[in-house]
Amino acid sequence: MTDDGRRRGQFAGLVELALTRLWKQATRTTSGRLVATVAGVALTIALLLLVTGIALGLAGGGIAAADDADVRIGPAEETVVASVDGVEGVRLGEANEHAAEIRSEPDIEHASPVLVEPVRLEPADGGESRIVLLVGVVPNNEPRTIAGLSTARLEPGDPHYGDGTFDGPRAEEIVLSEAAAERFESDPERLVRASDRSDEDIGFDIAAVEATEEGHPVALVHLSELQSLAGTERDGLADRLLVWGDADAATAAGEDRYPDTTIQQTATATNPAAMFDDDLAFATSLIALVVGIGICASFITTTMGMTVEEDRRVLAVLEAIGFPAYSRLAVVGISTLATTLVGAILGIGLGWLAILTVNRLVESTVAVAHPLFVPYAVGVALVSGLLAVPYPLVVAARTTVLDEVGR
Repeated sequence: MTDDGRRRGQFAGLVELALTRLWKQATRTTSGRLVATVAGVALTIALLLLVTGIALGLAGGGIAAADDADVRIGPAEETVVASVDGVEGVRLGEANEHAAEIRSEPDIEHASPVLVEPVRLEPADGGESRIVLLVGVVPNNEPRTIAGLSTARLEPGDPHYGDGTFDGPRAEEIVLSEAAAERFESDPERLVRASDRSDEDIGFDIAAVEATEEGHPVALVHLSELQSLAGTERDGLADRLLVWGDADAATAAGEDRYPDTTIQQTATATNPAAMFDDDLAFATSLIALVVGIGICASFITTTMGMTVEEDRRVLAVLEAIGFPAYSRLAVVGISTLATTLVGAILGIGLGWLAILTVNRLVESTVAVAHPLFVPYAVGVALVSGLLAVPYPLVVAARTTVLDEVGR
């Protein structure tokens, strides 16, 4: 047998010995400390995945980004592309004109600016006013999904916009989510802007009430009518522009009109890489990662150090029967990493369950799970284990036969 083959055989034997010893500790001698180690790692990994899932959901854009568009065009975080840059954040300018130009491009099926405004509405026949998140869109003949609602019940086009003068007839239609409709107790047929905002009766006939997965109080109206309501019609402001059709053609059309914006093909919308484009989401996930590794490593250091301390007699016996120091340390190191790996696997399951539970409790998709969470969690756990393993190794290295005989 060659030297390499002999070393591989010795290492395989050490792995088998470490796992066998770990199993016996878990089932007979020091099960309490091992269970504590596994539980600590699992809970830390689960919390890390939950926070990361919330950050990924934050990067996805929330309910207003629940659409079936192929490409989303939005303002860059630090770039002023609109004529108004204030407390409401940066918006796209001249969105009506640019959307019409993009719609005329080859391989483009439709393009719609999206304006989101919270508006206080009240039933036209009287009743308590409520705030509803209005989403202004430009529907066409094909049903589209925007903010989780279908545009099918809205009149195609944007008649009030007309040729850009905002003096065309108002469609005065609104599609409510069930959560928004439930806010009005009298089951009204028409909603108007609350009287404390203006004497003018600006209202909408309820065209449909639809269920949404997220359960937010949101509603669709025609874009120009919401722009007039919000006072953004002069600059044609919108929060984003959605494009349906060939993704590459839509991306190129968006880059021509808005060269300094963020253009995202929705096929990659849930890609964890999207967090790098959102400062808050990235900071949240980074803090969770650092804190998670710190807590996880500290917990492994403490519990595994105590476990090795209790198991010093066995290490002394291994020395007495001829196990060299590096073999004994290898057994301790393999046991520590194996325990950490078991905790990571359990934490992945708990983290996935926590994400589902949070979304169910709030009746909304605030956290997103992704398959890459699995290698991410395992990697975090192994890094924590490597940071923690020196202490158990030091305890093991200080164990000698003479010391244990004298105890």
